[in-house]
Amino acid sequence: MTIEGDEPRYDPHTIVDKWLPVWDELHVHEPVDDDSLKRRYVVDMFSYPSGDLHMGHAEAFSIGDAVARYAMMCGYDVLHPIGWDSFGLPAENAALKRGQDPREWTYKNIETQAESFKRLGISIDWRTRLHTSDPEYYRWTQWLFLRMYERGLAYRKSAPVNWCPVDQTVLANEQVIAGNCERCGTPVTKRNLTQWFFRITAYAERLLDDMALLEGKWPDRVLTMQRNWIGKSTGAHVDFRIEGHEVPIRVFTTRPDTLFGATFFVIAADSPLAAELCSEDNREEFAAYVEQVRKATEIERLSEGREKTGVPLGRVAINPINGEHIPVFAADYVLADYGTGAIMAVPAHDQRDLDFARAFDLPVRVVVDTGQPDPNETGLATAGDGVLVNSGSYDGKRKEEAIPAIAADLQRDGHGEAAVTYRLRDWLLSRQRYWGCPIPIVHCDECGIVPVPEDELPVVLPEIDDYLPKGRSPLATAEEWVRVDCPRCGREARRETDTMDTFVDSSWYFMRYCDARNETAPFERELVDYWLPIDQYIGGVEHAILHLLYARFFVKVLNDMGLVGFREPFARLFTQGMVYYRGAKMSKSRGNVVDPQPFIERFGADVVRLWCPFLGPVDQDAEWHEDGMEGMSRFLHKLWRVTLAAAERPPSARVDTPLSRKTHRTIAKVSDDIGRRFVMNTPIAAVMELVNEIGRAPDDAAVRFAAETAVSLIQPYAPHIAEELWRRLGHEALWVAPWPEADPALLQTDTFELVVQVNGRVRDRMEVAADLSEAELVARATASPKVQAQLDGGQIRQTIVVPRKLVNIVVA
Repeated sequence: MTIEGDEPRYDPHTIVDKWLPVWDELHVHEPVDDDSLKRRYVVDMFSYPSGDLHMGHAEAFSIGDAVARYAMMCGYDVLHPIGWDSFGLPAENAALKRGQDPREWTYKNIETQAESFKRLGISIDWRTRLHTSDPEYYRWTQWLFLRMYERGLAYRKSAPVNWCPVDQTVLANEQVIAGNCERCGTPVTKRNLTQWFFRITAYAERLLDDMALLEGKWPDRVLTMQRNWIGKSTGAHVDFRIEGHEVPIRVFTTRPDTLFGATFFVIAADSPLAAELCSEDNREEFAAYVEQVRKATEIERLSEGREKTGVPLGRVAINPINGEHIPVFAADYVLADYGTGAIMAVPAHDQRDLDFARAFDLPVRVVVDTGQPDPNETGLATAGDGVLVNSGSYDGKRKEEAIPAIAADLQRDGHGEAAVTYRLRDWLLSRQRYWGCPIPIVHCDECGIVPVPEDELPVVLPEIDDYLPKGRSPLATAEEWVRVDCPRCGREARRETDTMDTFVDSSWYFMRYCDARNETAPFERELVDYWLPIDQYIGGVEHAILHLLYARFFVKVLNDMGLVGFREPFARLFTQGMVYYRGAKMSKSRGNVVDPQPFIERFGADVVRLWCPFLGPVDQDAEWHEDGMEGMSRFLHKLWRVTLAAAERPPSARVDTPLSRKTHRTIAKVSDDIGRRFVMNTPIAAVMELVNEIGRAPDDAAVRFAAETAVSLIQPYAPHIAEELWRRLGHEALWVAPWPEADPALLQTDTFELVVQVNGRVRDRMEVAADLSEAELVARATASPKVQAQLDGGQIRQTIVVPRKLVNIVVA
């Protein structure tokens, strides 16, 4: 195609308008997909369309685009897709706040965001575009749900669930942060409801074991967060008989070696078991206590400093290890949905049990001699290791001997067994909201739960008049849609009216990207196995135990089904820090977003793309400010000027000049920072330094080479100006040009720039020989006229030398 427009001055908007249609017409950002090149799959976590993009998005997607463009220039066939996580609470709440139809609001925002991505010049293969709220997409979400159901991995049960009274919906455990709803911050309460779950606990061990594949490729803190959330514990199941109750109650303990120290038994006050066991004489007191407990959040109930409360149930439990009868209590510091909702209480060696024992004047028996003072005297439980005492035939054994011995004896006598448990709970996926994927299930009085036949998918979300949450799904009011014939018997039945958690949609979208227009399957295995696992996944650390854990679970299930040939979805993960504004995370729900558009209009897209990652290390949180945007704009104007000047110089052969050496050192640094260290701000600073050097050495024989290199190196961050300047340097297309390579011979330096400080403040810079001793460096520094002016007769008390970098002179 013909490319026109050669304005001598730098006009960022003219350049963007010139190159965007060129890239689109030539399909520059679509992979060739023919095995001729090494492949690289780069995915940014897709965004919620609850408004236009904000600066947090600009930072995140600028990072991903820099990685994708760098990989293209390094010779990879790059797939860099785009999509929208368009179902769920964020979009629905934003629409309801404005009194709009969630569907209309969502798709309007998608189009707005799509245009913003284009104006930013993000290198997207638009053929991959998907929206999770499209029937063409959620048909396959429903299909995957049914495959889970067939394998017993999707099931329905009644259970205490987390309830957000503002969003009027159930929340998964992972969506409760410090006792509050992770979306709106409202304190979460408990309700007993019948809900749908995914049996993620069946994959707990594999989720842990396969982290070995991710070591060194994922951030350590993300792996630690997932390990802690899964929470593997080894110990024993112990069966306690309750007088007057036929079935023993099983508890789990990591310390069966402390069984002889169990002096009472506690059951979660709000559990059905407590109500079942409570004696008639204690029922009135128990009922009043349960009402009190239900008003407290889980965080409050588990807080260490909270006063311990409880009521006796009028029952005794029998310790299977020694036959001792111990009283049974209902208390709030034990949770109904953790383990069996019951514990054996060992107050000498657990602080919460000790606090309860002291509040109710219960015995405290030391059974592990840790060498610490008696808890009866100090009020401090001794939780460490030691030698067993007051433990019958196990006296004298240490923990590592006693635990397997006691577990074996329990199993021999039919009172328990060695066990492994997990903190992880099954994934609660039901939501009592409108804007979500319908669950493809029919409820029939005759047949029970009946899956919707595959040829009737998708179950399309109906249009309704009232979307407001009311404590039950708004879909329940759509009577015409709800009433349906049972697929099995033909009698009248009712559709499931809950919708799916939006994290179901996001647990497989990255596979659909590879085959986004497939109408006969969610994707072809050959295609997903070609592109996945994802080479570089980029997103926020806030998804460590939500999206990232769920996606890993989904992939393992699909691997077991034979639908994919890999066990982990994301080979490498980078988690960028959050962008803060006015002291809080930038978020549309908080109303503290900064719109990139005014800055794009004022400075151009390349300045915004450069400034966002330049705010600081991109793996750390950053407070948004615009103070440096003017400076970034000046940098691009300077790059423009020095490159046009260098374009007048003829191409040069390899030369060894100071500028040439500086250029090769810059290539090495930028390549290492982007390609190996995944550092995004320092490469920009390095190119800025190089441009400054070009400006100071216009007659250097390497000036044209240096300018060409600066343009190439800045391309991942500022593609529009880079493409224009590359053409003005006489080349055809930067997008097919190879990434510059540093000449090892020119990386060696005989000199370096010595920074000279006086009392920590820079006073001079000088070029010095690299082989000078520390004494010679100090001598050069102190001889500087600028330094002498600062000394002004003062006494030098100390000199600090940082080799090949600086001398700091400390003056009294």
